[in-house]
Formats: sequence, C-alpha cells, structure tokens
Amino acid sequence: MSFAPSRSLFILAFMAGALTLGASFYLEFGVSLRPCFLCQLQRLFLAAFTLINLAGALHNPARSAAYFYGLASMGSALLGAITAVRQVLLQNATPDQAADCWPSLHQMIENLSFWQALRTTVKGTVDCVEINWTLFDLSLPEWSLLFFVAMLILGVLQFSRLLWGQRLRSSGR
Repeated sequence: MSFAPSRSLFILAFMAGALTLGASFYLEFGVSLRPCFLCQLQRLFLAAFTLINLAGALHNPARSAAYFYGLASMGSALLGAITAVRQVLLQNATPDQAADCWPSLHQMIENLSFWQALRTTVKGTVDCVEINWTLFDLSLPEWSLLFFVAMLILGVLQFSRLLWGQRLRSSGR
C-alpha cells in the first residue's frame, strides 16, 4: 500500500488552514463580524498551524524533521481545539453561568493587569458567549473545533504512517 509523502500531507494541511484563515478574515472584514478574544486566540493557533505546515511543505523534511513539524502542527491544532471547546462550553452555558462573564475585553484591559485579563478571558467574556453567525446550525467556535479535530486526526494519521513505515523498514520487509 502506498501512502502520500509527508510533503503532500503538509501541503494539504496548509491549504486547509489557509482557506479557513481566509474565511475567518472574510467573516471579520467582509461580513463585519467582530471576533472575541477567544476567537482571536483560535485564529492565532490557526495561523501558527498554517505557517508550520507551509514550512513543512517547503522544507520537504526527512523523517526526523517531519516528526518535529508534525508535533508542532498537532500542538497548535490541539491548543486551537482547547480554546474552541472552551468557547463552545461558554456558548452552551446556562444564563446564570454566563452572568459570571466580564463585560468585554476592552474593559478588562482597562481595569486588570495583562495576566489577570488573560485568565479572566479564558473564563469567558460576554463577547465570547454571543452567537452571531451559524452555518448548518453550527456556530463559528463549533466549526473551528471541527477543523482543529480534523487536523489532529490528519496529524495522527501522518504519525502512524511514519511509524508504520519505520517499523516495516526495520523488520526487513
């Protein structure tokens, strides 16, 4: 059975990340949806994921470097998935739980230190609870979570391919 080389998988992941990043910028600037801080964190992890895969595609790495690019790519996808899960949980919280959210990121920055604002933001802000846009009844954080989980699955498949290929070579097949 023949598997796609690592470069092809990095190109595929880069293209998926670039399209998703482009869609997020379109929704912000074309549709005028204002992203909350957790959305911006997800976009940061998406940009890191996209750049890592671009570097992996351009570098055409050997096995050891492919492990590094794969781990870095999966790490950014995992962090993006964690922030997306947090936002999905905030959006599905009961109204009394959502009342604990701070009014906005701007007010937090004015009243708190950077680290306190960051910690409070992860707990949630009112901006993160609002659902401004849906597609097929899924909100943006839910779509973001689906993307990051799909990219994690792609990363696991790539790692299993690399490990399986190494085991076949070491066993003499």
